[in-house]
Amino acid sequence: MKDYSDTTIVIPTMNEEGNIGVIIGRLASAYPKIRIIVADDGSRDRTKDIVERISRKNRNVRFYDRGKMQVHGLTISVVDSARLVKTRKTIVMDADLQHPVDKVGPISKALDSSDLVVGTRTAVKDWGMRRRIISKGIMVLSLVVFRIRGKHTTKDMMSGFFGIRTELLKELAAKRRSEFVDEGYKVMLDILRMLDREKTVSEVYYSTFHGREKGESKLRAKHIIATLISTLK
Repeated sequence: MKDYSDTTIVIPTMNEEGNIGVIIGRLASAYPKIRIIVADDGSRDRTKDIVERISRKNRNVRFYDRGKMQVHGLTISVVDSARLVKTRKTIVMDADLQHPVDKVGPISKALDSSDLVVGTRTAVKDWGMRRRIISKGIMVLSLVVFRIRGKHTTKDMMSGFFGIRTELLKELAAKRRSEFVDEGYKVMLDILRMLDREKTVSEVYYSTFHGREKGESKLRAKHIIATLISTLK
């Protein structure tokens, strides 16, 4: 069985007690020696307790407590986690079980020849009409803006599931820190905007993107505004 000690999964969390133990278990079972960093933005439920209990048995699991940080957001949670990653590859995925664990392996493998690998949805299920319209609108806008500016684009500009060479992530976090929209939740969009054209981008496709298994969606108006800023910045 393949050794995944060259890969770290960064999972941003906020009140994910119903899902975090499940996804860590699935990842650890499917990918031997894979590293996992749970970047928590101040959960008020049992997320911290669950992860720390797991980490006492599995040293490859780490809880990064951002609860007392001044600025909160998914993007800044990922960017701040970069300094903790010790492996060659970093994969970012949600805790809510919407991103398929079985695509982590293909994304990790694709990072052997690509700088950025996007987990691209080919179909979306269990979304309401309002969310579909908002997502589609921002997707089209980002594609148009990025193409006009000569930036990299993908078929899923709004993906929150992606892999990146750790060296590149650390470089962007250090040298272009101010260009990230910290309170945003589409960190990959920021990365695409900064990425030089000579960098290579590939995609790993998956057929469905279901609603979260447990807990409530955290999509709010401020997230939509932050995504627009990421697009137009």
